Amino acid sequence: MKKINKRLLTLSLTGALIIGGTIFTSPVVNAVGNGPNYNGNEQINTSILTTYDEMVDYLQTQEAKQDQMELEVIGQSTKGRDLYLVKYVSNPENPTILFLTQQHGNEQLTTEGALEFIKHLGTGKTKGVLDNVNVLIVPMLNPDGAMGDVDFELDDYIAGGDRHLTRYNAVGEDLNRDHVNKIFPETQALHNNVLRAYDIDYMIDLHHQGAQSERDGELVSGSILYPTTENADPEVVHKSKQLGAVVFDKIDPTGWGHLGKYNGGSAETISRNGISVEYGISTLLFEMRGMSDHFYESYVLGQKSNGYLIKQTVNTLDATVRAISDGSINDKDVAFWDTLPTQTTRTSE
Repeated sequence: MKKINKRLLTLSLTGALIIGGTIFTSPVVNAVGNGPNYNGNEQINTSILTTYDEMVDYLQTQEAKQDQMELEVIGQSTKGRDLYLVKYVSNPENPTILFLTQQHGNEQLTTEGALEFIKHLGTGKTKGVLDNVNVLIVPMLNPDGAMGDVDFELDDYIAGGDRHLTRYNAVGEDLNRDHVNKIFPETQALHNNVLRAYDIDYMIDLHHQGAQSERDGELVSGSILYPTTENADPEVVHKSKQLGAVVFDKIDPTGWGHLGKYNGGSAETISRNGISVEYGISTLLFEMRGMSDHFYESYVLGQKSNGYLIKQTVNTLDATVRAISDGSINDKDVAFWDTLPTQTTRTSE
């Protein structure tokens, strides 16, 4: 697991990673507007990404080091891999936020950021924060897709390295379209042993999108969206918009971050919508730019972009946890949503 901290972050981190007053520095690369895109020459090597087994070792190590952290197995994947929940629950009466990553197995850098954030929660830099907020993290809901252990061919996928990563679970199904029927074991584990087992107030569902989305003529580093189903309670939607305001205010002014409004649907099979309706949880979708592997060239980024996406994830998780802990989320103005443009797709470079 040293590759998370030394190999992956040092290799590609864009600028200074600043969390809770701690600054991690590394060479700056052009993070947002000019790529680097995949152009047939950019290196995309999945070997630098954390494997499932490495993630498990890392989580177990952090649990042994951190008094406030508890690790729980919530179920198994289609191929029998344990699915993990990381818990920081100091008081059941506290507001609770859930961070969900890698429903899609080829969207890994948010998982890398979540693992880095877990380590961060064990440091003195978050002293007192966890007294007033509970944090739940599902760091890899689709390990079979993440490991390329699937019952279909991945020969046309682009990335090099020791494995391919695919959006789908082992039998070729999209877990983020299974939040009504809950057919697959991964989705069942999430609903039965997390969403129904804990009193959750907020959720950020972390994904990756294609690499060609733009806002105001500049490629975005990511995009965000609240529940858009008409069945969501208006107060739940308002609090979802406040969650988005925390993220936008943290990321968009940085100079390397540039966020758009995601053009998402209203189907309740999607977690952002279905979970808000079924459980009354305020949800936010965060779609980071680019994917770790795909068969479409326009969906992937060269690995020099890895660092800023990890940084974006860590800063997002840190900012939202602090805003919920100190109650400042309740004062967030949501008016920016009325003027935030819906991103569009760039047709040419």
